[in-house]
Amino acid sequence: MTIHLVFDVLAAGAAFAMSLFVYRWRLSAQGDRVAGAGIGYIVALLAGAVIGGYGLGTINLIASGQPGIGRSILGALAGAIASIELYKATTGMTGSTGIVFVPAFATSIAIGRIGCYLSGYQDFTHGVETTLSWGHDFGDGVLRHPVQLYESAAMAAFLAYTLIKLRARDPAFMANGFYLLVGWYAGQRFVWECLKPYGAVLGPFNVFHLVCAGLVAYAGYMLTRGSHVRAAST
Repeated sequence: MTIHLVFDVLAAGAAFAMSLFVYRWRLSAQGDRVAGAGIGYIVALLAGAVIGGYGLGTINLIASGQPGIGRSILGALAGAIASIELYKATTGMTGSTGIVFVPAFATSIAIGRIGCYLSGYQDFTHGVETTLSWGHDFGDGVLRHPVQLYESAAMAAFLAYTLIKLRARDPAFMANGFYLLVGWYAGQRFVWECLKPYGAVLGPFNVFHLVCAGLVAYAGYMLTRGSHVRAAST
């Protein structure tokens, strides 16, 4: 079993445990709403995540001149969002349903990225060369930005923020927490993409830059619609 797989399993287990905890602690009503959405919701969620994760991950590898099939958590998030919004539009479902996934997503990234960091150069998630004292040699003899740890720390911080807001039963966060997560994740990821050796597809920007920009725009739009505080109590 590779170190990456070990941390994938740890991340999945921790995310599941976190989901159970917050469901029983603060999000039972929101969790029941998702459960009541039916099997179509779950199918749409999983299909979007798989298509987005493997599709965009592979496109990025092609753009970077790398062989193989890629997978991307950013792509999975974007794909899941697109498929769920389409599902809502076709079924008439309204209101935000994503708050139940926020703690689990942040947990999985915070842990999973450590596995990426420990997997070395061949994982192709490392950063570009740096002269900073914390630069890490991933196995090619070059000190590089440990961007995986940057992302892990950013999402651990958001997880802490999430638990504080849930503890306070903050109504604005209960209504808009998912969109805040999307904006935070995409925003910090956009920055780290500037420190990665991925192939550019539009000016200096790689595939993931464009996806991040789209997700930030989505989050901003949803946060300014003004209807989610009411939706949180439904």
